[in-house]
Amino acid sequence: MNVHEYQAKQWLARFGVPVPEGQVAATAEEARAAAQEIGFPCVVKAQIHAGGRGKAGGVKVVHTAEEAAGFAEGLLGKPLVTHQTGPEGRVVGRVWVEGASRVEKEFYCAVLMDAAAGRPSIIASRQGGMEIEEVASPEEIATVQVDPVVGVAPFQVRRLARRLELSGREVGAFGALLRDLYRAFLDSDCLMLEVNPLARLEDRRFLALDAKMSFDDNALFRQPEAAGLRDVAEEDPREVRASELGISYVALDGDIGCMVNGAGLAMGTMDIIQRYGGAPANFLDVGGGASKEMVGQAFRLLLSDRKVRGVLVNIFGGIMHCDVIAAGIIDAARETGVTVPLVVRLQGTRVELGRELLSQSGLRIIAADTIADAARKIVDAVRSEGPRP
Repeated sequence: MNVHEYQAKQWLARFGVPVPEGQVAATAEEARAAAQEIGFPCVVKAQIHAGGRGKAGGVKVVHTAEEAAGFAEGLLGKPLVTHQTGPEGRVVGRVWVEGASRVEKEFYCAVLMDAAAGRPSIIASRQGGMEIEEVASPEEIATVQVDPVVGVAPFQVRRLARRLELSGREVGAFGALLRDLYRAFLDSDCLMLEVNPLARLEDRRFLALDAKMSFDDNALFRQPEAAGLRDVAEEDPREVRASELGISYVALDGDIGCMVNGAGLAMGTMDIIQRYGGAPANFLDVGGGASKEMVGQAFRLLLSDRKVRGVLVNIFGGIMHCDVIAAGIIDAARETGVTVPLVVRLQGTRVELGRELLSQSGLRIIAADTIADAARKIVDAVRSEGPRP
């Protein structure tokens, strides 16, 4: 679960991470009042779950209350298009007003889970700010893996500080910042915590000028306050609906909808679709114990994506029997009046009964025996069908 910049800064401040003083505003008048209280110059920043806001015109230094209100009014309620939002952009619902800082140097710093190492890692670079992906060369990026039992060790602080070309009292301040960031990451059940830019001010203090936090969805039961920060307006409506149904769903850019049970089988299904020249429109795992009703809901969820030009159902019936799956597919297909090609591959418990139900349904369902056969058939069908009616 991602949160807005202002929420991340407010959260980090609890752990002692230095952040600029600021206020959130949902109207132009609130932005005016916030700017007057904070003082000038100050910065007004659009709040959406995407990077590249500054380059897209979503960040501005203002010198009067009228300027702050006018800039906020031009952002609020309107889409902001950045390189991370796609052409449709994201509608700005709030702005963050904070004091301007006298920055001497910008760095990059992040804490994230390193799946390969099985522990958190800290990444730092002496290059930071906008377009960090383009400006930071590999030799300028330093990484240390943190032992969860030991925490951030002094030698790791010194190693990163050398790579950032810090010296003197800066090293101690940087070390304190790293420990606070790591504690926030660990205690908050984060998957990623990014500060970019991490600013060194003219008085040699460090300040988190921007912050991104991603909380582990599976740990939100331990973080009820963090769960309350969720902004569903920033999420794909289909993903929101899937979470309400208890279905694992992630929207992708392709045109072949996938309904699978089991995360590994779902990943393999997406891979083999691409192997045969297709592009999956989603990751969807209905789980091993899904009911007939959940299968139907998942099918309707797939078809709600107008990009979907074909559907591949690849189910291994164990806990969930194949005849139950087939009944759910048939009911949903009839209810939605599906017009796109539908390929179904069933294996497992009561598979013969499930196949019989599908063949006698009167629906245009293409049966497949293997994963490869199913992928090949759906890719061919989508190519021959043309655009979705």
